[in-house]
Amino acid sequence: MGGIHLNSESTEKKPLSAAEISALWHQHTGDSLAICVYKYFLTIVEDKKIKAVLEFALESSESHVSQISGFLNDAHFQLPLGFTDSDVNLQAPRLFSDPFLLFYTYIMTIHGLTAYSLALSCCEREDLQDHFLESIVTAKQLFQKITVLARTMPKFSGLPSVPSPRGVEFIQTTGILSNLIGEKRPLDSSEISHLMFNSKKTGFVRTLSLAFSQVVSHEDVRDFMLKNVKLAGQDADSFDQLLREDDLVAPQRWDDEITDSQASPFSDKLMMFHAAFLVNTALSYYGAAIGASLRSDIVLNYKRVSNHALQAGALCYNIMVKYGWLEQQPQAIDRKALAQQSSFLP
Repeated sequence: MGGIHLNSESTEKKPLSAAEISALWHQHTGDSLAICVYKYFLTIVEDKKIKAVLEFALESSESHVSQISGFLNDAHFQLPLGFTDSDVNLQAPRLFSDPFLLFYTYIMTIHGLTAYSLALSCCEREDLQDHFLESIVTAKQLFQKITVLARTMPKFSGLPSVPSPRGVEFIQTTGILSNLIGEKRPLDSSEISHLMFNSKKTGFVRTLSLAFSQVVSHEDVRDFMLKNVKLAGQDADSFDQLLREDDLVAPQRWDDEITDSQASPFSDKLMMFHAAFLVNTALSYYGAAIGASLRSDIVLNYKRVSNHALQAGALCYNIMVKYGWLEQQPQAIDRKALAQQSSFLP
């Protein structure tokens, strides 16, 4: 009897594509940051139910980093440095209240669900598809734990409801001029959903930037955080104003959940990277909201806040490059540079 001949593809994994490298690289960096954050949170949390959620979040991030390291090592690919124990001070006093620790985890879990879904759609290898699908399942479990607990806390804002239409209706006019200067039609359900979420998320950016501004050590980083407080506050207020015009309740703010501590739990590098991450994700969420909004005044508002995010992003980039905090992502081969180097060889 002849031996069994296996297809080479069944015994050897395909090389990682650029999209797969990007997804793994970003998840590794983000989860290494999360490990630092949740290790600190667990030193200050007192509420046992919130502590259980934070422990689950930390275990998930540690598992992700371990799995991603395995994928990259198997491919003989450089691991990102990301963030280490040198980026967190576990002896720092409390900077946030317990409810804010849960709110932080709520917002960041939403980001994770979005990122893992996009990463899954970019992967060709089945083992990586399985990895990101498992990441989605874990994030879903975390999100459910958060929402069950959040419903017992008054500061967590629910979404408003809208009445059922009395029949099928079609839009008869764009109402461009009236939406800008005259009588505006009521917000539709998609517009409400995006305004509520972006108000929560942008308000979160304001609160986190305010906390970071108290504890950073570099003066230009502090200046950036204070500018971010101002811009994010203006942007969150603009979303709230649109909601209130239709007698809808705007989300709660969390600034009063920051203590007066001036001892930093995190490195300036970690705080700047965190701010840059939130700025970049804001741009994607604002873009999605523009696509779902049919009132011209709302679209113009999203364009305005997007410009603010672009300004903040440029400042983030400049500061991180200045201090050598921005890790270079894997790049394509620079053929021109290789050709120029070869011209000097004997």
